[in-house]
Amino acid sequence: MARLALNKSSLKRQRDQLKTYRRFLPSLDLKRQQLMLELRDAQRERDALASEALQAETGLRPLCELVGAYRVDLTGLFRVGRIRMAEENAVGVRLPVLQSIDFEVALYSMLAKPFWVDFLVDAGKRLVELRLRSQVAEERARLLAEAVRTVTQRVNLFEKVLIPTAEENIRKINIFLADAQRVSVVRSKIAKAKTVARASKG
Repeated sequence: MARLALNKSSLKRQRDQLKTYRRFLPSLDLKRQQLMLELRDAQRERDALASEALQAETGLRPLCELVGAYRVDLTGLFRVGRIRMAEENAVGVRLPVLQSIDFEVALYSMLAKPFWVDFLVDAGKRLVELRLRSQVAEERARLLAEAVRTVTQRVNLFEKVLIPTAEENIRKINIFLADAQRVSVVRSKIAKAKTVARASKG
């Protein structure tokens, strides 16, 4: 760190920096609060989607037992065709958004397959969609948590380092300048006293 210059221009520079820090701190703190609200919403959405996916999976278990009793080939009934993603800006953070999922369903004879295959395909598609949405929600929560951490570090830097350092520097410069002014006044009085003493002798 550069050595602190104890003069009036340095004092002005420190005061200007302090004013700037104090001006930016409230907006940084507001951004942190907004990010924390977004993070809370993202975590709530993530948890809800994970719970819904778990319920869907649990609901499929009895059907899977039914499928096990039959000798039916269910491979290739459907697959994920296309996933459309987008981005949105939330308080300056770019977050992924799952717009849509296209499934490709294989053609099969309703007479050749058991009656529950349609339900199984729909339930499988729903489960895949929930898992994908859950993964996107997890990524959104991760990105927001990272942004909260970064902004919190900046707020702490301003509150605990930059502002106190500037205030301490201003205090040191003021003390030095006040001492220098006192010394100057004392010197001038001593010089005046010597001049008066010389004039009275001569």
